Amino acid sequence: MKAKRGFTLVEILIVVVILGILAAIVIPQFTEASTEAKTSSLCTDLQSVRSQIELYKIQHNDNLPGVANGLHTAGADFVAAMTGQTDIYGEVGNDYGPYLQKVPMNQFSNKNTINTAGGILGDDSHGWEFNTTTGAFHADDTAEHSAL
Repeated sequence: MKAKRGFTLVEILIVVVILGILAAIVIPQFTEASTEAKTSSLCTDLQSVRSQIELYKIQHNDNLPGVANGLHTAGADFVAAMTGQTDIYGEVGNDYGPYLQKVPMNQFSNKNTINTAGGILGDDSHGWEFNTTTGAFHADDTAEHSAL
């Protein structure tokens, strides 16, 4: 009589337990890497937009995007000023721009809208915040990323 070859139930259970332990060690590292990648992407987007805002200021007599002829305009005009062409006064024209192809997506909120109203900041209802008085541009996100 020949002996049967195969694994016993105990051997299979031991292998499953070992794989479970290894998975419990490895999976949190992937989650941390994903957060780090999002943070890195957010920092790169912030740097790009901030540098384009500075270029806009230089070419428009120290006026910020969303300011036409020295007057603050609606938030949608910030996007139009950065993605379209404007003259030296911030009006639609062909002299300068576009500075951005599109507003980047905030990796944490998955939104690319910009809060320029100055209302409730940090409420995570937009992707970005732009202060039309100071020119500060940052992510509209939870407190853990507000320093960016």
